[in-house]
Amino acid sequence: MRLERNSPQSASLPDFRRTRRLRGSAAVRGLVRETTIGPDDFIQPLFITHGTGIRREIGSMPGQFQLSVDVLPRELAELAEAGIKAVFLFGIPEEKDRFASGAFDADGVVQRAMRTAKRELPEMLVIGDVCACEYTDHGHCGILNGCEVDNDRTVELLVRIALSQAEAGADVVAPSDMMDGRVVAIRAALDAAGYVNLPIMSYAVKYASAFYGPFREAAASMPAFGDRRSHQMDPANAREALTEIAIDLDEGADIVIVKPAMAYLDVIRMARDAFDAPIVAYNVSGEYAMIKAAAQLGWIDERRVALETLTSIKRAGAGRIITYHAKDAAGWLQDGEYAARRAVDVLSEWEA
Repeated sequence: MRLERNSPQSASLPDFRRTRRLRGSAAVRGLVRETTIGPDDFIQPLFITHGTGIRREIGSMPGQFQLSVDVLPRELAELAEAGIKAVFLFGIPEEKDRFASGAFDADGVVQRAMRTAKRELPEMLVIGDVCACEYTDHGHCGILNGCEVDNDRTVELLVRIALSQAEAGADVVAPSDMMDGRVVAIRAALDAAGYVNLPIMSYAVKYASAFYGPFREAAASMPAFGDRRSHQMDPANAREALTEIAIDLDEGADIVIVKPAMAYLDVIRMARDAFDAPIVAYNVSGEYAMIKAAAQLGWIDERRVALETLTSIKRAGAGRIITYHAKDAAGWLQDGEYAARRAVDVLSEWEA
């Protein structure tokens, strides 16, 4: 490392390198910034429920709502105005059964939401969550055989869900169940039905995480018994994630998801280094709720912490981030200074 001569005023000090020169102002920090985030990086999850005129706030996720299909256009318009270009849809049906029939119903809540979104705002990218937990009366991710999720019967169910979403106008389908073989089965079915150009965004790496609690309230998908450790990954394993990604890419996945994000930045980095495929990180409900709760108590600055968190996820290697902070973060980033100069320090106006 090259050392530099010091000024006459500090002649008594040994030579050292002045790295602070590149931190002295927002403009200089922006000039040398390695990682930037913007609205294009964010995907907003939305919870679609039955009924009309519903915009019901989720208790454990302040600022997030269950929406009926008729109020969806207004939400999409607000997201588009903020610069968000993609949404991720989850459904809450009026009735549930053990076969998750509402998940593949042509007139189901997500299918109607997809048709509405593509009619009202065709430029918005619509991603459909392909899973059964919100639609089963037992809250598990597929068809049960006793108390266990039957892998192969569930794959057949997932194929039906993916096809129904394709027919409803989904731009991307995203199987989130972690069943073995579901990507290759969905790809084959989509191709056979003429949807050869419909991408699959696979939850290739989905951990059996404690960070999902608020989502299960939002989507009414709490298991009636047991847990999901038989199919979701052990949080202690990182190398296994690379195996899961390799399998899904080989089976036809076009994009892969790592979920959660904050506690798995090392896995995101490993995936980015190992694969030349688009990698999306899911900044999940518990991660969002922790920031919200601490901010409401006055313990942290929500904007600074949220933006720092999102920057860390992208810095780790995520190309895009599914996050409940999408709309707010997009607004924070598009203040006058940021819009005028992309090189501005997005955190500087809140620094102490």
